[in-house]
Amino acid sequence: MQFLWPGFLALLLIVPAMIGIYVWTLRRRRPSGVRYSSLSLVRTAQPGSSRLRRHLPFALFVVGLASLAVALSRPVTIVSVPAGQTTIILAIDVSGSMCSTDIQPTRLQAAEDAASSFIQRQGSTTQIGIVAFAGFAELVQSPTNDQELLLDAVRSLATGRRTAIGSGMLASIDAIAGIDPTVARSQTDPPTGPDPSPVPKGAYAPDIVVLLTDGANNAGPAPIDAAKQAADRGVRVYTIGFGSADGGAIDPVCGPQFVGREPGAFGGGFGGGGAGGGPGFRRGIDEATLKQVADMTGATYYPAESAGDLQNVFSNLPTSLITKHEVMEVSVAFVAVGFLLAMLGVFLAQLWRPLP
Repeated sequence: MQFLWPGFLALLLIVPAMIGIYVWTLRRRRPSGVRYSSLSLVRTAQPGSSRLRRHLPFALFVVGLASLAVALSRPVTIVSVPAGQTTIILAIDVSGSMCSTDIQPTRLQAAEDAASSFIQRQGSTTQIGIVAFAGFAELVQSPTNDQELLLDAVRSLATGRRTAIGSGMLASIDAIAGIDPTVARSQTDPPTGPDPSPVPKGAYAPDIVVLLTDGANNAGPAPIDAAKQAADRGVRVYTIGFGSADGGAIDPVCGPQFVGREPGAFGGGFGGGGAGGGPGFRRGIDEATLKQVADMTGATYYPAESAGDLQNVFSNLPTSLITKHEVMEVSVAFVAVGFLLAMLGVFLAQLWRPLP
């Protein structure tokens, strides 16, 4: 359980204060003596539950006040409900190293095949969007359930220079925000407006990002910063580290796609350096960062070292279990309980020890 106004929990300090005053008052009372002809008469007249009657009304009243204080802090709980419609953003790394042939025919082609199979398995209530990222990120296809459009978008991917994982996540958030009004758009650096209020921990949107990369971030915003924005919006980011440890040669057909396509150059699109990739490409997967991104957003990291591994990862993504996590405020329950307990304490106090 979480609290929207946690500062009001300080009112709970009233409880130990009242208990202290109550105990102090009891000890301060002077004992009085009454003459009886026989102690048996006292035992007969004294009810067995006198101690309970003496302290129970006060205890009920204090617990009732504590419940009312908790209600003022606006407690909320997270409720999982089925998502009528789901949005999945496939964020695919198209950096030059995706032309590596360690996974036949290339990493990029294997990724395209796995993504295409994944798209064809989805139902009509699932909308899918395609984001490609290299030195920057671009929404290739906005979320749709038109599988032909999606397959064409996947087949049209071209490679570029550098790897901007954080940019890929932010572009994915914006793609989701474009169709889900409950998800705020990403914030740039410096921010253009106030940060949205983070969703309560454990609350998730019915939208996920599946991010596939074969390298480490070397451009754009830090992945951890982008992951924080996703977590604040309740967007889960499932990460996939794709490629073998040794890497491979650059495919001569795939490689030239990124020649002369760097940002700001003629032709636009995703940028690249020399043909063939050269030794400057980073082929090491930053698994530590990918795991941290997944953990921060409530998702999972998947390693894939072959085309078969990647197909299995896409097959096992928890897309059939996607639910919408709604925040339900339960203040009314605490108000009702607190009021009833407090009134019951007052009633019993009057019943058992009526005022003269």
